[in-house]
Amino acid sequence: MNHKIKTLLAIFLISGSYCFAQSDDKIIEDFEPSSVNQPGHEYPMVNSEGRVRTQIFAPDANYVKLDIGGVKYDLVKDAEGMWIGESAPQDVGFHYYQLNIDGASVPDPGTLFYFGACRWGSGIEIPSDDQDMFAVKDVPHGHVHEILFPSESTQTSRKAFVYTPPGYEKETSKHYPVLYLQHGYCENETSWARQGHANLIMDNLIAEGKAKPFIVVMTYGMTNEIEFGGLREFDITPFQTVLVDELIPYIDSNYRTLNNQENRAMAGLSMGGFETKLITLNRPDVFSYYGLFSGGVYNPEEIKNHENLKLVFISCGSKERPDGVKNAVSELQESGYNAESYISEGTAHEFHTWRRSLHQLAQLLFK
Repeated sequence: MNHKIKTLLAIFLISGSYCFAQSDDKIIEDFEPSSVNQPGHEYPMVNSEGRVRTQIFAPDANYVKLDIGGVKYDLVKDAEGMWIGESAPQDVGFHYYQLNIDGASVPDPGTLFYFGACRWGSGIEIPSDDQDMFAVKDVPHGHVHEILFPSESTQTSRKAFVYTPPGYEKETSKHYPVLYLQHGYCENETSWARQGHANLIMDNLIAEGKAKPFIVVMTYGMTNEIEFGGLREFDITPFQTVLVDELIPYIDSNYRTLNNQENRAMAGLSMGGFETKLITLNRPDVFSYYGLFSGGVYNPEEIKNHENLKLVFISCGSKERPDGVKNAVSELQESGYNAESYISEGTAHEFHTWRRSLHQLAQLLFK
């Protein structure tokens, strides 16, 4: 296994951002409730610096910490037993976090829950100047269907989420291309729709005429049973069987798809990008569009025999390894491939990087 893959695997567990402590800086007191709070909850809050402030009532606790971005921040207890405190500034976008109460890590009851970091837990949204891309607007909306499909190889019924674009139910004679979109390590099939807002990104792009309508399929990548540290032994074969031999035929049989290689794409973030690379290298006959979001790169030698390959898209955050992405894409372009790179400015290995990546990729697919 080469050095790039080893480096990639080493960071799959963490989908948070890098934090930069500014203990000597005065905190700007313009905090507002997070946009992803439970209804009626004022905390957690976010200020214009991107600091997260939270509170919890725990009068018998000895200590409480806010755990976000791989850093723990002490909260302070008042006379009534309410603990309150804030983090250093965070990168824009979505971050998983938790509270640590006397050594027990628990969700913050003030937030909605998301599956990430291998658990259902809290999430926080640090406002960005481009979150309009997934805003709920007065435009036609598609639907996200939760489905169960039969899997003979696993002897189970497996879950997937399927986005159908606006008009799908009414335009019954129309058939659509399909993007198979994978989550990261310690996430699942809910992640792209909930914290990724994939459906809203698609709705808005389609309404603006920037993306062609297509179906998006999101399923569990069978990754979380692998212990961190054992990822180097990850075997793609079981999931490749589920995806290629079971899910794709099910989607083609139950949805109005253009069921051929030319109208099929696969992309994924982090570990899902690694899965995308492995499956597209093993089965180049299935997909014509490849997308890796913070999930490694291709080199020309690896895809030299890939017929009908329409696009290779590779992206990452500017705080990851952007030079590696740019250099890989330049090498592909010099070898005659239609390849595009995208660097998410100011973000790291986190969901806003991948939202932006999907927003860019969607505009290039099936054209």
